[in-house]
Amino acid sequence: MGKQTGAHIVWDWNGTLFHDIDAIIGATNAAFGELGLEPITLERYRALYCVPVPKFYERLMGRLPTEAEWAVMDETFHRYYTEHRVGCGLTVGAAELLAEWRSAGRSQSILSLYGHEELVPLVRGFGIEPHFIRVDGRTGPSGGGKAEHMARHLAALGGVDPGRTVVIGDAADDAVAARHVGARAVLYTGGSHSRASLEAVGVPVVDTLAEAVVEAERLAA
Repeated sequence: MGKQTGAHIVWDWNGTLFHDIDAIIGATNAAFGELGLEPITLERYRALYCVPVPKFYERLMGRLPTEAEWAVMDETFHRYYTEHRVGCGLTVGAAELLAEWRSAGRSQSILSLYGHEELVPLVRGFGIEPHFIRVDGRTGPSGGGKAEHMARHLAALGGVDPGRTVVIGDAADDAVAARHVGARAVLYTGGSHSRASLEAVGVPVVDTLAEAVVEAERLAA
């Protein structure tokens, strides 16, 4: 690809383009059930969620899970999530926004901490893969943050100016990753974090993906 002409959006997948919060809450509670922990509500999840994920479990358990506990919880979470994600769809309006951004001659990509081998067929299955110049999922063990992934993602894109790049995601970690590479961020309230916890990050916070795209254009102008 040549030098970009306008803003580039790096989209997060889970909780942003992919509306899977119900499957995530169910999977989290299945994982908690393995250790005899009480189920968690969506509100409490959004108030406490953070990465790396073991730190999130520490907020709920009062201590970090042991390696054995983490292994059980991680396996249970992914098994439950894989079963239930089939009932999840794209966030309302996402497909149209992606098509409009591409037809305007601008570039976009996906960077997710979701496993790469599962992410690509999922994106392809929704018929939206042609809208992206690159789709990157996680290739190492789960549980870490996004900053290093973001640096590798932008390097692999080539020709994309970080200063004209905006990350759109649903987690504080998306803003941290954007800052790490010199990009901007817009955070969306439809996923894993509460509005209050997102606003504490100090970047624009929006309630719809349409607002996120408008904000991305403004930030990259």
